[in-house]
Amino acid sequence: MTPESPVPARELSVRVSTDRTEWDTLVNANGGHPLQLWGWGELKAAHHWRTERLIVEDGAEQLGGAQVLYRALPWPLRSLAYLSRGPVGAPENAAKVLDAVARHVRAVHGSVALVAEPDWDAGSVGEQGLSAAGFQRTEGTILIPRTLILDLTQDDDALMAAMSRTTRANVRKNLKGELEFRKIETESELEQVLAIYRETAQRAGFGIHEDRYYRDIWRFLGEDSPIVAAFDGGAVVAFVWIAKSAGTAFELYGGVNAAGQKARANYGVKWAAFTSMRADGCTRYDLNGLLNDGISDFKKQFAQHEDLLTGTWELPLSPLYPVYATGMPLARRALQRGRKAAKAAVRQARGAAGRARRLVRR
Repeated sequence: MTPESPVPARELSVRVSTDRTEWDTLVNANGGHPLQLWGWGELKAAHHWRTERLIVEDGAEQLGGAQVLYRALPWPLRSLAYLSRGPVGAPENAAKVLDAVARHVRAVHGSVALVAEPDWDAGSVGEQGLSAAGFQRTEGTILIPRTLILDLTQDDDALMAAMSRTTRANVRKNLKGELEFRKIETESELEQVLAIYRETAQRAGFGIHEDRYYRDIWRFLGEDSPIVAAFDGGAVVAFVWIAKSAGTAFELYGGVNAAGQKARANYGVKWAAFTSMRADGCTRYDLNGLLNDGISDFKKQFAQHEDLLTGTWELPLSPLYPVYATGMPLARRALQRGRKAAKAAVRQARGAAGRARRLVRR
């Protein structure tokens, strides 16, 4: 090699992690999102996904990693790979980590595409890394990028000051009243939460999973998925269900029954969730998505700002990607809607898969 010759870049290595402690340590040490924790992957693996945790290394240095979820697609498309609020690692290493993960997914699994929805702000260094790694922005959103993230390093007065006046008054009234706010502790309390969630979904008109899915969250994530509830005379009347990593609290679900509505317990329980997660060491609280609906209007009462994350990005991994992109829009929606939609996507995609088979034979 002459003095003018460039030093060849060393190819990063990708290692599959099979140890929960190792993986969760990586996630938490790198400011990772709770949807990248081991327990969340176990939940998805129990409900029609395959899960793989990949650690990207440069020699002895760990640059980051990604918990990859795989959803089966009709042959010959094989699977769709998805990073839910991943990858994990410093944003400045995004391009390297994403490129290494993509190479592994393509070589080992032959997935048609890799979809990423990182926990990075729009316009950030991490977003630039997505572009550098060849990802393209897509409108097939799974997790809503427009959201509201609270800074939990603030004290009570600062958090209260950001609320609307009516919201602040309702919270203070709850705190002075007879409601008790704490994390749920028993299976019987969990069943009360599930009953309230079914009631809330029916009243508001949104779809939910079967109860088994939520029991599995409780089982697989354990302390990483606390439920903060409002109790009236020992009975749960409102709740907020959270997933948390070392730094981030991410709101999964919430609900209130008729008694809780009368007491306006949904205000006090939200405040209890904020302060409980702050006490647990979280520095940010993501209220998980803002739409143009009543639930979002309620969330927006707790702050005077909005946040915009980078959104959904997709990297084609297969020559069959155009078939997937044009013939299987429902398959991507199945990421949001679960098993029934996945089955519908498979039915709708059979024609596209047939065309793909003919392409392969050529």
